[in-house]
Parts: sequence; structure tokens; C-alpha cells
Amino acid sequence: MRTSAITQLQSLGYKTLWAANAAAAFAIADAGAQFDLLFTDVIMPGKMNGRQLAEEMAKRRSPLKVLFTSGYTEDAVVHHGRLGPGVLLLVKPYRKLELARMLRTALDAADARPARIAEPITASLLSQRNHRRLLGK
Repeated sequence: MRTSAITQLQSLGYKTLWAANAAAAFAIADAGAQFDLLFTDVIMPGKMNGRQLAEEMAKRRSPLKVLFTSGYTEDAVVHHGRLGPGVLLLVKPYRKLELARMLRTALDAADARPARIAEPITASLLSQRNHRRLLGK
């Protein structure tokens, strides 16, 4: 699934940095990598979940824009305390157009609030590039 997501992101004109788990994501961020959005699965391998990753990353990079993805429905994720209400969640499986719309929504958010959210499998850090190309904007 990670390879598919990275391919879709790159085909939309985004530069991607990926990490297999939270520790790898922090190493990328701490090395000074620039990114505009954290795109993470709710369920991740390792000691941290997606919500914890987003909350900790927000302490290092504030404000932080976050888009979550999960194979679980929004109701299941929110009602089981994995994500807070109002969090951007892209439910798998998704189509490229759905990914593009959610990325645009996340990137265009006026204020990135400190993350309050979930559990991940893969974490991808994105840098915005040619965003006007996205959805004909």
C-alpha cells in the first residue's frame, strides 16, 4: 500500500519522503527535512501510532498539517478513540482523485491545530510542489 500511495503522490506533483515508522519519521524531521504535510496511516508498526506520531511531530514542527488514512471506517476510528472528531481522514481504499482532494483540503487549511489523533502503519512526509496543478487550480 505504501508504494501505491507514494506513486500516486508523485504523479500528483508532490515530492515525497517516507518513513517505515515513527522513529524514522522523527529522524527525517530532525535532520532538517522540509515538509508541508504529514500523511500517516492510523495504524503503524513500532511503539507509536499515527495520533501519537502527529502529536509529537507537532511539538517539533508547529503548525503541522496532517492527513490520516486508514482501512477502518471513520466511525470505527473516531468511536474507538483512535482519532479525534474533525480530523482529516482518508478511508482506504481510495482513488487518486480522492487523495488529491483530501491533500488539497489539508494543505489549504487556514490553521493547523496541534494534532490530536490515531495509530499508523506507514508514515509519509510530503513537500508541496506544483500544487496549482492539482485539481486544475
